[in-house]
This record gives sequence, structure tokens and C-alpha cells, in this order.
Amino acid sequence: MTVDEIMSLAPVIPVLIIEDVAHAVPLGRALVAGGLPVLEITMRTPVAAECIERMAGEVEGAVVGAGTVLTSAMRQAVADIGGQFAVSPGLIDGETDEGPVPLLPGIATATELMAGLALGFTRFKLFPANVVGGVDALKAFASPFQQAKFCPTGGVSAKNAADYLALPNVVCVGGSWVAPADAVRAGDWGRITALAREAAALARA
Repeated sequence: MTVDEIMSLAPVIPVLIIEDVAHAVPLGRALVAGGLPVLEITMRTPVAAECIERMAGEVEGAVVGAGTVLTSAMRQAVADIGGQFAVSPGLIDGETDEGPVPLLPGIATATELMAGLALGFTRFKLFPANVVGGVDALKAFASPFQQAKFCPTGGVSAKNAADYLALPNVVCVGGSWVAPADAVRAGDWGRITALAREAAALARA
């Protein structure tokens, strides 16, 4: 699948920091059951790689990828463990639109966006969205960069997700609110499915 196809599967991509590998499969199943099949597991914990491997192999209907991918080696590692995409907070030196798995690079400025377009990317993560201008920044990017589409992440919540999704250059948003840490620790998968269902019902532009 291409990055654009993956981004188009649901209006929200859950951004997941998983501390316990035992939570990976039931968490993935709860989110998919709620209508959010694209799962981004951030590479910020010692068990992240194992979680991706487990979820990719055991959660039916899930499209599992990695977030916080910072190097070319990490992008290759995602492919090696069965991940289907990679997300980076920035542009990775030497990486282009061609690679072992589709890459969604992060940008925060017009200069970074121009550099990403020059590398062949047309889909970007705006990060950290709430710090670099949020909805207003995306509105400003729309006219000079008509070929670029975005997944804003960072400060996106149930309260403002609809504002982002109303923009024509936003394909989806990324956020952690659909999998609250307390619900994950408690194994409250029903609550997570309900939050996912609400997120999946958000309308796009």
C-alpha cells in the first residue's frame, strides 16, 4: 500500500506508546473493532518492535507501522519485523519516497516542506502541529503547496480533530486520545473501542 492509501483508510491514526507487550494484540483488536485499522506504534519503548511484530501477525484487519523512525536503519528494521509503514518526526537524511516501507516524513516549516517535495514526497506529517501553527499553518500551506497533503500530529485531540479534518489538504490526523494510558493499563478495551468508534465517525473535508 502507498502512504496515501494508508492515510485514507480512516480519519484518525492512533499514535501508540506501548509499555507492555501483553497489551499489544488486545489493544490493536480494540482499535480495529472501533473502525481504526491503521496503527502507529512509536519506537519509544523497549518492546515497541515486538509489539509491531505481534500486532502485524495477530490483529486481523490491522495495518501496522512504526512511529518515531529517525534513521534509514530504523526504516529498514520496520520492514524486517513486518511493519507496513514508517512515520518520522522529520526528514531523514538520505531517505526518499522509495524505500523498504512507505515513509510519512514530518515537517514543521515551508522550507522543510519544499525539501520533502524535492525528495519525491507529497504526503507529510505536520509535527508538532499545535506548536507550529496548527490549522492556520495548514491553511497557509494550501495555496503554494497544492500537491501536499497532511496528517497533523502533536496536540491533536477529540476537541480539535474535526477542525483539522475540515481542511482540504488534511487526509487524516494522528493522536493518542483514542488509547488513554489508564485504559490500556486497566485492559479496558471496551472503552478504547468506543473512543475509536467516535474517532472513526469524524468527517473529512
